[in-house]
Amino acid sequence: MAGIVKYISESYSELKNHVTWPSYAEGQRLTVIVLVFSVIFSLAIWGVDTVFSSVIEQYFDWVKS
Repeated sequence: MAGIVKYISESYSELKNHVTWPSYAEGQRLTVIVLVFSVIFSLAIWGVDTVFSSVIEQYFDWVKS
């Protein structure tokens, strides 16, 4: 148990004293960039999934007939 407390204490100290945190404005800017790329990537995956689903469905309809 003492090891866990020591680890948490040292981690907190490291984060507080030795990490260079971005400014609030830079954090907001980077968050917006991540959100935009997440939406774009999600739409791309949705599009590819829709196309593949359609192709597979047509293939099985062709095989069945």
